[in-house]
Amino acid sequence: MNRRQFISTTAKGSIALTMGMHLLACKSSIMKSMKYDPIAICTWGFVSANAAAGKALASGMTALDAAIVGVAVEEEDIRNTTVGKGGAPDREGNVTLDASVMDQYGNCGAVVCVENYTNVAALAKKVMTETPHVMLAGEGAQEFAEKQGFKKEELFTENSKKEYREWLKTAEYKPIINIENHDTIGMICRDGNGDISGACTTSGLSYKMKGRVGDSPIIGAGLFIDNEVGGAAATGMGEEIMKSVGSFLIVELMRNGMSPQDACEEAVMRTIRKNPGFKDFQVAYVAMNKKGETGSYCIHKGFAMMEYRDGVNSRIDTASYLKD
Repeated sequence: MNRRQFISTTAKGSIALTMGMHLLACKSSIMKSMKYDPIAICTWGFVSANAAAGKALASGMTALDAAIVGVAVEEEDIRNTTVGKGGAPDREGNVTLDASVMDQYGNCGAVVCVENYTNVAALAKKVMTETPHVMLAGEGAQEFAEKQGFKKEELFTENSKKEYREWLKTAEYKPIINIENHDTIGMICRDGNGDISGACTTSGLSYKMKGRVGDSPIIGAGLFIDNEVGGAAATGMGEEIMKSVGSFLIVELMRNGMSPQDACEEAVMRTIRKNPGFKDFQVAYVAMNKKGETGSYCIHKGFAMMEYRDGVNSRIDTASYLKD
């Protein structure tokens, strides 16, 4: 190659490289400026909670903060005996709460066995943002809540006390499907930037053993987010959900090309195939991928998913493996 050809070839390569870098910069700028329709989904028929999250997203709130706003509605509703204040106690008469959160960057926080503080999803976020840890438990979590300015209050309501006294007459531990073991609100949100985050909060199974912790605060079991793929949340018998790390499984199945619906179905089927006693408990999942497609599935009928989309908050009755 002579000198003239070398200069010409080098110049062309430089121009092509510059143009390529310019196109990549333009694509990145376009992606950053794109706006996405806000979407919120949650377990069960928590209409007000999902509506609150949807409205928060529509106002420009981030996905994680909107999810925390949404689940707080149920944490503060004393009529809900499976989440937050008013939750059913353990066998010793202690109301203990668990929660987890996960954001679009993969950061997460969780609290377990928390007494006397209602908004444990917000507390889980504080663990994520204000400590070097992922999870705080019991007295440590409560001391942290006090230092962070959370309001201390009695969680054991008069109605829960009345039901607990009635339960003590037999003290039979047999969770009723879709009642005592529909113990969680798990929520997945996608905000206007297209980022996905989630929150999961519960008072756990009614009349559980003291110290029992289920799937809800366990990252990968009760909740998992990967912002490149999507997110999933679980509800039902936590012991079974933890065995399959169900929410993580769903996100990985979506990563490998499954739709949210197919991924939820496969996660439920994993439990069914491995546990011959599956008819005795409920397991259910909700999921959303990066494109905003959603899905849900359960073992027993009676489970539903709420979905906020285009300003409309809809209840979606979920397909189940068992029809009766």
